[in-house]
Amino acid sequence: MANPGYGKRSAPQQLPRTREDFSLLPTRERYVAGFVDHLPEGAAMSVKQLAKQLPLYGQQAISTALNALSVAGHLRRVRCSVTNASDETRWVYRTFWSRTARDNEWWNAYLATENNSPDEAPAPEEPDAEPAPEATGVPQQRTPAQAPDTAPAKPRTVEARPAYLALARLGRNDHRLPLSADDCTALEPLATQWLDRGVSVDYLTHALTAGLPAQVDSPLGLLRRRLTDKMPPRLPTAENPSPGTPAPTRRILMECTDCGRPGQPEALPDGLCRPCRTTHHPDTPPAEAADVRARMTNLRDLLKTV
Repeated sequence: MANPGYGKRSAPQQLPRTREDFSLLPTRERYVAGFVDHLPEGAAMSVKQLAKQLPLYGQQAISTALNALSVAGHLRRVRCSVTNASDETRWVYRTFWSRTARDNEWWNAYLATENNSPDEAPAPEEPDAEPAPEATGVPQQRTPAQAPDTAPAKPRTVEARPAYLALARLGRNDHRLPLSADDCTALEPLATQWLDRGVSVDYLTHALTAGLPAQVDSPLGLLRRRLTDKMPPRLPTAENPSPGTPAPTRRILMECTDCGRPGQPEALPDGLCRPCRTTHHPDTPPAEAADVRARMTNLRDLLKTV
């Protein structure tokens, strides 16, 4: 099970479970779909956790199957921003699941209503989150040399700038991303733009560290590219907020089922971003993927006539 507030969420208005569920899907996708469908609410839905429970397939095969199920209309991965009464904002990672295949229009409409519905505050951290590093791990900025006839200056400390501290802690959490103080200063403006757009430090850290290659030759270049390419959209704010204590707010960003790139539902048809939609995995023949899409489209059309 995932932490409270995370994990699997079942979509509404699903047809009753039958023996014919997922019968139009290929064997692997049918196997994974049947397992996911029987998972309880709040179950962990990461590729790593699913691969541990499904010994027939590894993580790559599970990831490919989830992509196919997203295209078939059975799931969407989202990130929900929840602000509690103390103005603390956290991102909740969820996978919405529907036994009944849905088209893009249905998912977009459903996530729009889900975006405006009240929700509980998330748990403090995700199941696999690492403990926060100690302050001693923050690189210190360089100080100018002192003149011989002056008293030694006190060591300079890094101001509590969230974007800078988040970047400085990356190297402590993952040895592939060591950054110097100058590197953190150079990347800080980009990271600050992320935080200004309503994301949390946890969200920023996850986006920068997810799916890293085995070896990173240029941490500065890789992080600058990710900060630029994955910049989240700026969400509109209410022009005339109501007086009094604000109610907890909630925002939803869909994420690509394959690479995790965030975006609005309309920008991720079939739950996939444009690069992932045009990339065919080696173990998924294009003809088979097209056949699955055609069959699921036909099935959705039949359901609309019922």
